[in-house]
Amino acid sequence: MKKILLAVAALVVATGATAQDEAAIAWKKVYPKIEKSIKAPKFKNRDYDIRNFGAVPDDPNTLNHDAINKAIVECSANGGGRVVVPVGTWHTGGIVLKSGVNLCVEEGATLLFNPDRKYYPVVLTRWEGVDCYNNQPLIYAYGEENVGITGKGTIDGGATKENWWAMCGSPRYGYQEGMVSQRTGRPKLLKWNEEQVPVEQRVMTLEDGMRSQLINIYKCKNVLIEDVTLLRSPFWVIHPLLSENITVRGVHIQNDGPNGDGCDPESCKNVLIEDCYFDTGDDCIAIKSGRNGDARRWNVPSENIIVRNCKMKNGHGGVVVGSEIGGGYRNLFVEDCEMDSPLLDRVIRIKTNTCRGGVIENIYVRNVEVGQCKEAVLKINLVYEPRENCDRSFPPLVRNVYLDNVTCQKSKYGVMITALDQGTNVYNVKVSDSDFSGVTSTDPVNYISGKTDNIVFDNLTINGKKVE
Repeated sequence: MKKILLAVAALVVATGATAQDEAAIAWKKVYPKIEKSIKAPKFKNRDYDIRNFGAVPDDPNTLNHDAINKAIVECSANGGGRVVVPVGTWHTGGIVLKSGVNLCVEEGATLLFNPDRKYYPVVLTRWEGVDCYNNQPLIYAYGEENVGITGKGTIDGGATKENWWAMCGSPRYGYQEGMVSQRTGRPKLLKWNEEQVPVEQRVMTLEDGMRSQLINIYKCKNVLIEDVTLLRSPFWVIHPLLSENITVRGVHIQNDGPNGDGCDPESCKNVLIEDCYFDTGDDCIAIKSGRNGDARRWNVPSENIIVRNCKMKNGHGGVVVGSEIGGGYRNLFVEDCEMDSPLLDRVIRIKTNTCRGGVIENIYVRNVEVGQCKEAVLKINLVYEPRENCDRSFPPLVRNVYLDNVTCQKSKYGVMITALDQGTNVYNVKVSDSDFSGVTSTDPVNYISGKTDNIVFDNLTINGKKVE
C-alpha cells in the first residue's frame, strides 16, 4: 500500500510540474520552431516603374489600375521583381498581385483607391468567415507565391462616411434609410452558410452592400507586408486567408471605420506580426478560421502565429481570437507589446459561441504593458453574438491560456470569463507574475461565470492585493 501511495504522490507531483511548466516549455521549444519556419520572401533586383506603363500621378480624373496591373503582369512573367509606385498621389481601382512581385510604394507616394465599386470586379473571397463572390478587395492575390507590399509610402482605401463606411448600415457611419448597405447582403450570406448553399451560387451584387477588404491574400505562400502605412479601409485592413508563411512587419494601420480590423489571419499557418502600430475601429489583430458550416466544411485551423513588439491604441481588442473561429486555433505567442487607450476595450480577447465549435488552445502571452483598457485585461467569452440565427449544437473548447508578466494601470475587470453552463469548456487558464492596478470593479475584480476548471492566479496582484 505504501508503494502505491508513493507512486500516486509522484504522479501528482509530476502532473503538477508538467502543468506548471507548460508555458515555459512552449516558449523554449515551440516558439523557436515557429519563428524559424517563417521566412520573408526575397525578390529579384529588377524594377518596373508604373509610369512606364502609362500611370499618371496627381490627377483625380485618371485611374491607374490598368497601368499598375500591366506592370505587375509583366514583372511576374519575367520572373519577378519590384513594381514601383514613385512619389505622388496615384488614383486607382482594384490591383491584383502576381507571383514574384513586390508592390513597392515609395516614401512620399500614395495609392488612393476610388470608392466606386465598378472598379472592383467580383472575385472569390470570404466575408466575416463565409465563402462568397464579392467585389474584389482593393489589393487582391489568389493562389500566388512570393508576393510583397512594401515601402515607406501610404495605401489609402479612401473610405469615408459618404461611401464605403455608410454601407455598414449604422447611422453613426453615415447610413440613412434607403441606402444600399450590408443590411441586405449580410443576412442573405449568413443564411446561405447555414443552408450550405454551394459557394458558386453565393454571388453578392452591388445592391447587397458588402464592403471590400483593403488587402486580401487568398491561398498564397510566402507573403511580406512591410513598412507601409494603411489608411481608411472599407472593411478589414489586412486579411490573409488560407495562406502560409506570412510576415507583417513595421506596418502602421490607422482605420477608425466600422469593422475596421487591423490584421485578420484566417485559416493561416506560420504568421509573424511584429513592430506594427494599430489604431482601429474594431479589433487590432483578430485571428480567425471560418464561420459555422463553412468552417466545418474546410476544417482548416489558424496556427502558429507570433505577435511581438507591437503597439495598439484604439480597438475592441488588442490581440483577439475569434469570433469566426469554427476551424479552431492553436499556438499563439504574444510578447513585448504595448497597449494604451480609453477606447481599447480588452487586451487579450477570445470570443466564440455554440454556432462555431472548434478548439482554441495554446495561447501564450508575456511581457505586455498596458496603460489602460476599458473592460478587461483578459476576456474569454463563449456566448458571443447570442442572437445569431444558427445551429447551436457545436460547443467550442478553450484551453491552455497563459499570461505572464502583464501589467495594466486601469481597467474595469482583471480577468473576465463567460463560459457555458452545460459542460466545462474553458480550462487551464493561468495568469502569473502580473499586476493590474486601477481596476474599478469591486464586486468582483475578476468576473467568472459558467463552468470552468483549473483557473489559476499565481502571484497576480490587483489594486495592490494578491489574488488567491
